Amino acid sequence: MTGNSDGALTRGINHLGLTVPELAVTADFFQRVLGFSKVGEKPDYPAVFVSDGHTMITLWQAKAETPVGFNRQQNIGLHHVALAVADTAALDALYERLLEQDNVTVEFAPEALGEAPFRHMMCLIPGGIRTEFIAPAG
Repeated sequence: MTGNSDGALTRGINHLGLTVPELAVTADFFQRVLGFSKVGEKPDYPAVFVSDGHTMITLWQAKAETPVGFNRQQNIGLHHVALAVADTAALDALYERLLEQDNVTVEFAPEALGEAPFRHMMCLIPGGIRTEFIAPAG
């Protein structure tokens, strides 16, 4: 992390809520592909809550028959989600695993993040959520 947060009134993200077109498909991706655990659900909404032990993500079923996808260059709101990965070996292994998924579109393979001491990759996960995976370089 960068900067001094001594005066900040908040302490990080408690959870992130994402609306998705196919709740079961996206929940399966988080659990089966990324290894998240299901920590709750709200069947009447419907919603599924998943966690990697550090971050909780709430997945909400879109109500529209044909939900409109988010365009990061035209809409106000979420540009992407960035999830931390332990190291570059784990990032490379995750990249290979994501390539095996029919419902994931890799935007770019792991690469250096400019001059920062990180490597990252970007993809669209099931539901069309733009997701970055980032690890310390070295």
